[in-house]
Amino acid sequence: MNQRTHTSTNTLTELLAIMAKLRDPATGCPWDLKQDFTSIVPHTLEEAYEVADCIEKGDFGELKNELGDLLFQVIFYAQLAQEQRLFDFNDVMAGLNNKLVRRHPHVFADQQGLTEHQLSQQWQTIKAQERAAKAEPQSNTLWQDIPANLPSLSKAKKIQQRVAGLGFDWPSYHGALDKVAEEVDEVKEALAVDPFSAHSAEEIGDLLFATVNVARHIKRDPEQLLRSANDKFSARFEKVQAYLCERGQSLDTATLAEMDAAWNAIKSSSK
Repeated sequence: MNQRTHTSTNTLTELLAIMAKLRDPATGCPWDLKQDFTSIVPHTLEEAYEVADCIEKGDFGELKNELGDLLFQVIFYAQLAQEQRLFDFNDVMAGLNNKLVRRHPHVFADQQGLTEHQLSQQWQTIKAQERAAKAEPQSNTLWQDIPANLPSLSKAKKIQQRVAGLGFDWPSYHGALDKVAEEVDEVKEALAVDPFSAHSAEEIGDLLFATVNVARHIKRDPEQLLRSANDKFSARFEKVQAYLCERGQSLDTATLAEMDAAWNAIKSSSK
């Protein structure tokens, strides 16, 4: 064992000991002691988004800290599981090691030279085998490992990836983009009849789903794309507010036409 590996092992051992101390019934932290699997889920989601935020901002100095916070979530779950004699952190690592080797035969089983398409097919086949192995008799294994509470854009992408692995997919983004145009027409038709109907809402949902498919075909994550769009809109609207303020106006008093003119001016200046 080299010095770096030895140091890493000691650091991990220390981290596990700190977690156990936090959960010590006699001397632990009151907040940590009252937590359970369910109560820390919101914190896990928040930490994952904070990691994503650092990466998207390019703040790699802070990323180290946020990754530590996310790792703490894993350590916390493992400690809870150990206390209930379900599994421990070593089991988590062993399971991950086995999974990584199993899912990458092109790296660990001398299957070099596969194309990107062949790798994708191999990945889907392995995942299907894993789902079948875990499935209960007579159960539907197609969607069982897609979390029910996954953000809807990510869930749409997962569903589309799943059926694409079965061969149900557009050959390229062109077909997916044509489908978006088709869905836009159907939204227009539904809105013309009754914009507040359940049918209009359904058609808008279909349009969102189709848009996710375009993003997937160009290898973009729809959640990231929408976050970027949110940030871009927010930043531009703040500039609209400043633009109006410089002219003695405010968002409260400006008309829609004036705000729209400011928006177009800001948009033109940013090109």
